[in-house]
Amino acid sequence: MNLYTIIQLIIVSIGATTAMTLFSYAMSKSFRELYKEPVLLGYVLKKTHISLSEKSQKTWGWLIHYIIGFLFVVGYHIVWAKDIVPISPLGAILLGVISGVIGIISWVFMFKLTSQQPPIDFNGYYIQLFFAHIIFAIVATLLYTLF
Repeated sequence: MNLYTIIQLIIVSIGATTAMTLFSYAMSKSFRELYKEPVLLGYVLKKTHISLSEKSQKTWGWLIHYIIGFLFVVGYHIVWAKDIVPISPLGAILLGVISGVIGIISWVFMFKLTSQQPPIDFNGYYIQLFFAHIIFAIVATLLYTLF
């Protein structure tokens, strides 16, 4: 991968992760539930007894969230470059569905790692997470085609 591609993937991942996060924050506010991935990542860090200050937990929650977004975009780039999934609206939705399933399974696993579950509506969280990943994939596809 050349430097231009890496920069492209960083920009695409920042845009897509931000769009997804804005959606999750809007859903969190609309339903008065905790659906904020960076906050929940900080919660998971806290409950795994990793010795971090509260501020560091929040910072790491955000950083991990954006790193995971970058890794998803790298995966998208690979399937696009190898012509496994077309760069198209239908391809974006397919990648979003796959990403949503991966995201839900990952969160189920992460919540199992903690000794105490966060006080959230898990079904509601997983439903909004699924749609947040579809938004992520659509925005990633749009931004990728612009570069």
